Amino acid sequence: MSSHRILQINELIRHELSGLILAEVEFPKDCLVTIMDVQASKDLRHAKIWLSIIPGTYTGQVLSRLDRNIGHLQFLLNQKLSIKPLPRISFVIDDTEAEAAGIEVLLDKIKEK
Repeated sequence: MSSHRILQINELIRHELSGLILAEVEFPKDCLVTIMDVQASKDLRHAKIWLSIIPGTYTGQVLSRLDRNIGHLQFLLNQKLSIKPLPRISFVIDDTEAEAAGIEVLLDKIKEK
């Protein structure tokens, strides 16, 4: 499958799944869950859904709720999209921002010396 087609599918899954998560899964009121990226495999059998969770203290709770609802979310996604095959979704934490903040702290410490 062409990389352009996979990118289109990634964006379509991200868009539809964002709406489904918002409508179907309850999170604490002071918690923000964002789909940062979707990476479908070349054969479209699997798709990693990269999430940002703010504040990070809710990461375990959010992943637990999503994992409990993954079958239902997959079912609803299958109904909305007519892609064959539709990738099986799995959720992964995108800790890029946390790593960047850690690097920034280290750079600040170096500047102080």
